Amino acid sequence: MKPWPFVRRGLTSVARVAVVGILGVPIHIALIVLTVLSFAFTVIGVGLVLAPLVQLLVRAYADLRRHLAGRWSGVDIPRPYRPRPDGAFIGSPRRWMWLVRDPATWRDLLWLLGGAPLGVAFGFSTAILMLYGLTGIALLPVIINVTSGENGGYGVTWPLNPISYLSVPFQGALIAAGVLYAAPWVQWALARYDHSLLGPTSRSVLAQRVNRLTETRTQVVDAQAAELRRIERDLHDGAQARIVALGMSLGMAEDIVLHDPAAAQRLIAEAREASGLALAELRHLVRGIHPPVLAERGLVGGLRALALTLPLPVVVEGDLPGRPEAPVESALYFAVAEALANVVKHSGAAAAWVSLSYCHATQASSVGKESAGGGLDGALYCSVSDDGVGGAAPRAGSGLAGVERRLAVFDGVLRVDSPPGGPTVLTMELPCVLSSPKISPSSATG
Repeated sequence: MKPWPFVRRGLTSVARVAVVGILGVPIHIALIVLTVLSFAFTVIGVGLVLAPLVQLLVRAYADLRRHLAGRWSGVDIPRPYRPRPDGAFIGSPRRWMWLVRDPATWRDLLWLLGGAPLGVAFGFSTAILMLYGLTGIALLPVIINVTSGENGGYGVTWPLNPISYLSVPFQGALIAAGVLYAAPWVQWALARYDHSLLGPTSRSVLAQRVNRLTETRTQVVDAQAAELRRIERDLHDGAQARIVALGMSLGMAEDIVLHDPAAAQRLIAEAREASGLALAELRHLVRGIHPPVLAERGLVGGLRALALTLPLPVVVEGDLPGRPEAPVESALYFAVAEALANVVKHSGAAAAWVSLSYCHATQASSVGKESAGGGLDGALYCSVSDDGVGGAAPRAGSGLAGVERRLAVFDGVLRVDSPPGGPTVLTMELPCVLSSPKISPSSATG
């Protein structure tokens, strides 16, 4: 490790540990006192208003620490709080009961209680040891010893004497280097402590997953009902009408074939044309349900075929080690198709890119990723990016909201990075298992 990055990283961590530890202590103590008093005053009614206000402060500070843990140490801490019920305004008994019944409220209090002594232990010790090492490097103990005439000491040298004066800067350098090396680990340890109490428990994670799956299943049922109505309408207004017209044309041709062969021939030609149109509409309808290209070429090949139909250049990259189950494959295909449709309609982009990859659970943990559907062997990752104007957001009724619904059926997630001015990057994560043999490049490219 080069010396300057080591020193810079260590000094940054020392400053962060000192700030979080030392400055956090009075904040922890103040919030502990306010929390206890606000709930104690409930007996006289004041707590109904005071407790929710104090918890807003506690949760705001906890959110700040979650943000710092993720930004400084790479420790992601999701918010564990239960959703606030309707009508639970500040001052209402319902708001107070919601806070009391939420386990995260009491875990926040436990975190405040433990954070104060930890801040003193880690924050003060790190700062004091760093200053102690710097005083040795600056020869301050030697200067004090010479000017005062007292036999003080430094490090392992007690008392100091003219022979041991030269050891002081070396001891100071060792102490400072040790602090610089340990500070990032101390910072990480504090972040892990925050994660242990500020993050959701396994039980609350399971409850959130159940609620999310219940919500997405309801959306799926509604979406499937709407899709069935669309298919029924398309069949009734399209192919069915053409087939009825075809039958009528053939019936009329059968009636006049003996006395007017020319007219019968024209009716038969019209019937043949109607049958071709009906077949084309049926094929188009089938492609909207499950594109045949997926069965023939797989996901990568299907997306490449889709890219060829778009009015802007789209580069599709990916080499999957196998194939997911057909419903998962179809869901991701249509999610990408909807995302690319948004690119064409709204982004003003000149080009787009699609990238597919598969990450096993062990690989995901090694690179710091957490699969959305814990328990599966891995996840499909697909990014759709463009060089458009940006500003995309999964608002209700938008195409990106439809992408989220498609992925949520299989416990997948959509992440949107689209600053104003672009570029836009959509990242889709879909937990799944690849079980089929790998598709050859020749079959994927057609």
